[in-house]
Amino acid sequence: MEETVGRVSGKVALVTGAARGQGRSHAIRLAEEGADIIAVDICKDIETVPYAGSTRADLDETVAAVEGLGRKIVAFEGDVRDADGLKKLVDEGVEALGRLDIVSANAGVMTFGTGADTSDELWDVSYEINLKGVYHTLKAAYPHLRDAGGGSIIITSSSSALLGLGNLNHYAAAKGGLISMARTLANEWASDSIRINSICPTAVRTDMVTNEATYKVFRPDLPNPTMDDCMDGFYSLNLLPVAFLEPRDVSNAVLWLASDEARYITGVVLPVDAGQSIKVG
Repeated sequence: MEETVGRVSGKVALVTGAARGQGRSHAIRLAEEGADIIAVDICKDIETVPYAGSTRADLDETVAAVEGLGRKIVAFEGDVRDADGLKKLVDEGVEALGRLDIVSANAGVMTFGTGADTSDELWDVSYEINLKGVYHTLKAAYPHLRDAGGGSIIITSSSSALLGLGNLNHYAAAKGGLISMARTLANEWASDSIRINSICPTAVRTDMVTNEATYKVFRPDLPNPTMDDCMDGFYSLNLLPVAFLEPRDVSNAVLWLASDEARYITGVVLPVDAGQSIKVG
């Protein structure tokens, strides 16, 4: 097989939440530019989350897409809440592919609740997956990145971490914690040539956003709102005249931060948000 020449050729990337949505897109985009992939996803429904979880069939689609690009991929069903189990999977992936250079810590869930009524269960699941699960991912990856002589970690935070959006207090708190964690570890791990940056997308056209629970937040006046009923609300989020980003829009930012083009960029927060975070009114 002819070696792919691209911005991350010869590198290996770990992507969590890789079965569908942004995670699948990140895996494919990195593979297009020459990376081999370690893919991890829970592949089941998650308690308290009001939309269907990914499946093994979804993960298999990611595998097929990456292999179709001529890249290697090893894919595992795993839960980022399980630190020991995740470490084992990352170790197995690195053993299979030989090294680790890039981490896309992307796995996450979104639920809704106001500050007055968010249950402890919603808080706990959001914290365990969206914040602590990312720490588990980084901790499992760190020794391999160090052994490779350095690397790039890209953490998927959210525009909600930068704004005061309603109905997302527990989600925004976890995503805001990621930014602080990224900056701290960027300082700690810089001597190992490991860069850590955060991206903050606005609404992205994935299952996390395009579901009935989200529609009901936008249109509580309707018994069964559809996406079409909510389009004005989605457009109102952003400064640029778009309702959603496509997953690949975020993947392009992940690729850039993973590449040597960003080799001296660490500790930054990159909004990929169609201007949402600077919108006035």
